[in-house]
Amino acid sequence: MRPRAETHPDTENDGLEPWDRPSKTQRKKESHDLQSLGEDLVALPDDRLDGLPMDESLLEALRTYKKTRTHEGKRRQMQYIGKLMRRADPEPLREAVAALKLGTAKASLALHEMEHWRAQMLASDDILTVWMKQHPDTDLQQLRSLVRAARKDAASAPEQRNGRAYRELFQLIKQHTASGSGEVAAAQDEEAND
Repeated sequence: MRPRAETHPDTENDGLEPWDRPSKTQRKKESHDLQSLGEDLVALPDDRLDGLPMDESLLEALRTYKKTRTHEGKRRQMQYIGKLMRRADPEPLREAVAALKLGTAKASLALHEMEHWRAQMLASDDILTVWMKQHPDTDLQQLRSLVRAARKDAASAPEQRNGRAYRELFQLIKQHTASGSGEVAAAQDEEAND
């Protein structure tokens, strides 16, 4: 075994002291983080990738990964993407991935909210009063008709169920909650412009 070379404070070491450089563990962690970001980028749709500020070689590597079929080929291409990521500015890329994940989470939350409204309407008539206070532009007669039909359908035997009223009730809820969220977004845009 060779003895370990010691750095002397009087010798020049590229202008950096040994403790000023990131450790090997830190460099490996950063490399793995960039490769993980590359995996998230591969999951983005192609139209989202086109608008991101990245080098053309990185964009081409991401597209090549999507075309690669073998496991080993994908592994090696992902390592190459990780290498290219070291030269890229990761912050705008992280923001794009986070925006996509946030958008997906918001859509999922809205879907669950609509399903919750439908379940409450089928369970009790009292919720219709709450719904009408929040969405006064809803046709109450149509809403009650859909709720009655969905309840009747749910009460029938499973092989005799149609499910049409159940789906139409969901579409009515979706229409009114989507228009309400659009009004909220428009109001926020007006406040931002003022």
